[in-house]
Amino acid sequence: MAPDDRRAALIAATLPLLREHGTAISTRQIAEAAGVAEGTIFGVFPDKASLLRAALMSAFDPQPAVDALAAIATKAGLRARLREAVTTLRTGMCANANLMAAPRELMAEDAEFHERMIDGRRRMLAGLAALIEPDRDRLRRSPEATAQLLLLLIAASVHRGFGQQGGDFGEMDDEEIVSDLLDGLLVRPSPTPSTESLS
Repeated sequence: MAPDDRRAALIAATLPLLREHGTAISTRQIAEAAGVAEGTIFGVFPDKASLLRAALMSAFDPQPAVDALAAIATKAGLRARLREAVTTLRTGMCANANLMAAPRELMAEDAEFHERMIDGRRRMLAGLAALIEPDRDRLRRSPEATAQLLLLLIAASVHRGFGQQGGDFGEMDDEEIVSDLLDGLLVRPSPTPSTESLS
């Protein structure tokens, strides 16, 4: 197996273990999951921490989400586009929710990981803003600001209101997230003469 293929196979074997057990997994567990000898790991990665960092980088790679957002048809209605985007992003965030607890020291000195996380968020926001752009004139906020609000709502629903156990954020489904965003942001129609006379 070529070195790049072996690296990819080890990362692929590590990810499910990380998601289930956290960073306390052993290199023996990883080797068994990958179907290789434990020494094989150290022929590809200098140490266990390097493999865990590579697996975390793979888990948080934004490209699959960015590609999925780009594939959502812009001809569908805004609500339908955003509902599909929420489902896509929420699924990815839920899969990685346990990885957010990875020890900070594991990534503390990895400038590349930090830059990738910032760039990934920027690319996801750009993908969401592109979905919203055709309906720019219907919104009171810019597509970029709307995308940022939507991403915050999705994150809050996945992470249970930023650390709170349970609560309303954790109970929101995809439709409600979109409804909470749009029904508060859509431009209200101007009153008609008949409604003005009633006020």
